[in-house]
Amino acid sequence: MSLSFSNKEGVTIPIRIINNLINEKDTLSELDSFVGEGDHGINLAKGMTLAKKKISVANDTMSSGFEKIAHALENEVGGSLGPLFGFFFEAMSSESKDHQAIDGQVIYDMMTAAAEQVAYLTEAKVGDKTIVDVLFPAVDAYKESWEQTQITQSALTAMGRSAQEGLKATANMLAAYGRGHRLGEKVIGHQDSGATTMNMIFQTFISEVEKLVA
Repeated sequence: MSLSFSNKEGVTIPIRIINNLINEKDTLSELDSFVGEGDHGINLAKGMTLAKKKISVANDTMSSGFEKIAHALENEVGGSLGPLFGFFFEAMSSESKDHQAIDGQVIYDMMTAAAEQVAYLTEAKVGDKTIVDVLFPAVDAYKESWEQTQITQSALTAMGRSAQEGLKATANMLAAYGRGHRLGEKVIGHQDSGATTMNMIFQTFISEVEKLVA
């Protein structure tokens, strides 16, 4: 069954994502210190804090909230982090903004577009110890479940499970990009900070949607 919630009610989703990522900035930066430059959580929190100041529960929707996150990340956060996550949220916004009701099919379209946008920006593949190790399998799991069942809850559950599995797998991978690539086997045993962030986004999205359709 395709349960739905209003785009207006869904403003809680971007707000919760923002708050969770800000609260976990130290953990994310600590993870990044083993593989990257150690500033992932700090830079991400900078963009999220700017977005938080611009989002209003009274005046925004899920879609406009995602758009404001995207703009903050794209305009204020440097490196690859801003564009990658910025395009992800921009696609989520674009695919949902014309819908007053958000159901399983709209979520399908949002996730498909988000994955396609990230794929457009990066050559990273599953197994390279990046955000795509969570993003691509999770979106594929949602799509496969939705196409087979048309049950929103089942698709969300499949997506969440796949995201967790993808994140866990990054701990045993060599890094194909950035500072982690230069560190070789030293990165083994440490999960990727970007993949951790992507998993947090998925898990927060899922938990908030489940609250809205309960």
